[in-house]
Amino acid sequence: MTITTDQKNRVRRYGLTVFTMLAVAYFFVYFHRTTGGAVSEDIRVLFNVGPTSVALLASAYLYAYMLMQIPSGILTDKFGPRKAASVFIILLACGSILCAVSAMDGVKSFDLMVAGKFVIGIGAAVIYIPIMKVLAVWFRKDEFATMSGILLLIGNVGGIAAAYPMIAMIDLIGMANTYLVLAAVTAVIGVATYALVRNHPHEIGLPGVEEIVAEETGKPIKDSTSATMGTMEALKLAFTSGRKFWPLAIWSFCTYGTIMLWQASQAGSFYSQFDMSKETYSMILMMVGLGMVFGCPLSGKISDSVLKSRRKVLIIGTVGYTIVWAVILYTCTETTVVTNVPVQCVINFLIGFLGGAYIVSYAQIKELYPVAMTGTATAALNLFTFAGGAVLITVSGYIVTNNTVAQFQGLWLLAFALMVLASICACLSIEKEED
Repeated sequence: MTITTDQKNRVRRYGLTVFTMLAVAYFFVYFHRTTGGAVSEDIRVLFNVGPTSVALLASAYLYAYMLMQIPSGILTDKFGPRKAASVFIILLACGSILCAVSAMDGVKSFDLMVAGKFVIGIGAAVIYIPIMKVLAVWFRKDEFATMSGILLLIGNVGGIAAAYPMIAMIDLIGMANTYLVLAAVTAVIGVATYALVRNHPHEIGLPGVEEIVAEETGKPIKDSTSATMGTMEALKLAFTSGRKFWPLAIWSFCTYGTIMLWQASQAGSFYSQFDMSKETYSMILMMVGLGMVFGCPLSGKISDSVLKSRRKVLIIGTVGYTIVWAVILYTCTETTVVTNVPVQCVINFLIGFLGGAYIVSYAQIKELYPVAMTGTATAALNLFTFAGGAVLITVSGYIVTNNTVAQFQGLWLLAFALMVLASICACLSIEKEED
């Protein structure tokens, strides 16, 4: 059967609709993930807790996110992105309500805030994996990294919003009301996701992307987007595949872990100890998200269209990001921070810009396995991604106990060492060769 131009255009348009809906949800995933760095001082004052407790709060989200990675892949592959994402977006809204209650006058419960963050982490965990499945099903192979980069651009706008705008909102209406607003908006997104998202073009009477590509190229379909695979088979294939999986897993633990220990936890504590206003250091922190806004889509585009390689982009980004940590380790002192705010803005921008190359790892891992296990393979990688964030944020809370520059330098030494290891793993990773 001939596939018409109109059908191809409809697949394209509806694929963009599905992606846009889930990308809006992902904005709030990243927003919640990175609020800890900017509002750490507000949390400490509101609940009268110390740095270790603030680190625990930031890691609660990541531990929940980590624990849900394999289940999220299984749920996505079994029930489809539509059901999986919409249900857990609503759960994210429920977690926001818990956080709101924890901050209310007469309650002021830090334990309830931690519980709320944990529930938010569970809900957020089953949003990214469905989006990866949507990209694998609704878009062409040579668009995957580019669209992933656009997704991270949107997510990191959420990261930017979690810095100064989040602080401004809390100052204006209070922490409890801020979380209530977030809960209401998130619930609406969950309902809209169920109404608009579809798992596959076949559900609306349209051909699959692989069918369109097969007709255009005259090549037979090798990997159907409607194929299925057993959960245990998919997990076994991922975890026993040697260099296909493990270098990327270790790389992911180190790279994203160091980004999170800074952006989502310790950056606010570091800058707030110096003689600068909350507005100034929140502006510095916004640079990480701004760097990713540019770095993620650019990395994806270069990977898809310029170098046509995931691994090369991964290596370049990782080595550059490692050098940034070396610069931080050997140059950041109290004097350089206070007198060189523009330099700190550049450093934080580069953390986001070069660290944003991690987005191509998802295209790299996805292409090494059948489409039927995209959710499970991506979730397996993400397990290590967010284990890195959770573990390193927890460790950072024990290293930095009094917010001294010497303690932070110990933290930076750890981050630099981990990124040297990540650079080695990036070089050891492999990617699928073109057919």
